[in-house]
Amino acid sequence: MRNTLLAFCVVTACTASADTPDKSPARTRAAAGTVAVDSAREPAIVRALYVNRWATQSRKRMAKLIAAADSTEINALVLDMKDEFGLNYRTQNPEFKKNAGTAPMANVAALLDSLKKHNILAIARIVVFKDSVTARVHPEWTIRRTDGSIWRDKKGLAWVNPYHKELWDYNIGVAEELVKMGFGEVQFDYIRFPEPFPSLPKQVFPGSDNTSKPEALAQYLKEAKTRLNKLGVRSTADIFGLVTTVNGALEVGQAWEKISPNVDVVLPMVYPSHYPHGELGIERPNAEPYKVIVTSISRAHERDKKLGVTEREHVRPWLQAFTLGKPEYGAAQLEAEKKAVYDSGYDGWVMWNPGSIYDVYMPALEKTTVSRKKG
Repeated sequence: MRNTLLAFCVVTACTASADTPDKSPARTRAAAGTVAVDSAREPAIVRALYVNRWATQSRKRMAKLIAAADSTEINALVLDMKDEFGLNYRTQNPEFKKNAGTAPMANVAALLDSLKKHNILAIARIVVFKDSVTARVHPEWTIRRTDGSIWRDKKGLAWVNPYHKELWDYNIGVAEELVKMGFGEVQFDYIRFPEPFPSLPKQVFPGSDNTSKPEALAQYLKEAKTRLNKLGVRSTADIFGLVTTVNGALEVGQAWEKISPNVDVVLPMVYPSHYPHGELGIERPNAEPYKVIVTSISRAHERDKKLGVTEREHVRPWLQAFTLGKPEYGAAQLEAEKKAVYDSGYDGWVMWNPGSIYDVYMPALEKTTVSRKKG
């Protein structure tokens, strides 16, 4: 499961401190430097639910999620295909099989067939650099300590080295295989370095050759985008929500100006519960979902304009569909989050619930996918 709490100490490394219903897929406008998306795969507006590994393997759970999409504005599902447990599909590549892990795998062919019949975009989520399975199989691909031993995080897990080019090729190769199987978009998660907590040993990155962390991530994403665009799909990336408002880079290597130009869509995780009291000038961010998201995503929009990134749906934020602290989140909070996205100039979003359970939020969903954004 992805992080549920953002380590705010990573901020210390900053250099400064169309209103037509659309339920069926439609071709997006091709712009300079962007992919001309396959009309059979990509809806113009993407509003999605996250589906974890275990839900993808349950016919009952998938039937319920598909029914939710059939009856609401939801038109896409983000499916775990490579997570912290390894691959969630049966690869045909013998090299990839070595890194597959031992967890059960979904029947992807049947799953994709069902989604296609319901006009639901299948998005493959791929965890990249937090990969303890690959680290065990390929210890030579791992982050090291100064004494040459394998570096491990607070949970004792090894991370793979973001500078390692064979690792890049493996993850992009997995993405390419999934696209050829029928996925219409690829979403890379854990596009970052592990937090360098002072209580842990120093991290050493073989092969870095003085390349900065933000530049290494940018180079990986540029290579992934180039290769996936050739297959007619978008390459997207998840980032911490704070990246939209903090100048410079976080210590985990994420920097807006480096990441944004190198993906077709960037997905900031602007969960209000992850912002500390007082952040963004908001006393209790978790109690102010609209303010948190409109501030964060408006800033992302502004920064994209300065970069010359003008794609209409280049930013697609993750919305909080879980409760962490007070108040308890439900339909009212989701409605506020959605409005914040639209008021920031975008139409798309993805709901994150770690258990992939969305019942309480259903009253906040519209019946059809209609553009609501301003500007």
